[in-house]
Amino acid sequence: MSQLVEFTGNHPLLVLFIMATGFAVLYYEIRLKSQGVTNVTIPQAVQLMNRGAVVVDVRKPEEFAGGHLVSAKNIPLDTLEADQTKEKFRKKNVLVVCDSGMSSGRAANLLRKAGFEKVFSVRGGIRAWREDNLPLVK
Repeated sequence: MSQLVEFTGNHPLLVLFIMATGFAVLYYEIRLKSQGVTNVTIPQAVQLMNRGAVVVDVRKPEEFAGGHLVSAKNIPLDTLEADQTKEKFRKKNVLVVCDSGMSSGRAANLLRKAGFEKVFSVRGGIRAWREDNLPLVK
């Protein structure tokens, strides 16, 4: 303990920087949780898909037809609130994807407000999926 106090006394700026970084990370995580949006990376999305997550693609039908994730259901963002088919996967993990990750974040918020508990937005969307050279179905 005395070594820690000595180190802090000898390197106050370093200790201050470490503490500020820790608080910044904590603030960012709390803010994300309060917004209700949980973003997942591409590898995390693949893991969720392998565990049976329902994939909802919120792009327009013509974009969806150009290539989508395996077993994805196309429910465009503008019709998501009114679509009744989404009710059958309320208790499952739901993976929401769009072109860039922006619309899927909004869709995930809508689903969370509708009572869905396990909703995840794919960070980077289909673009990130393509950049990782992962397959799409046409």
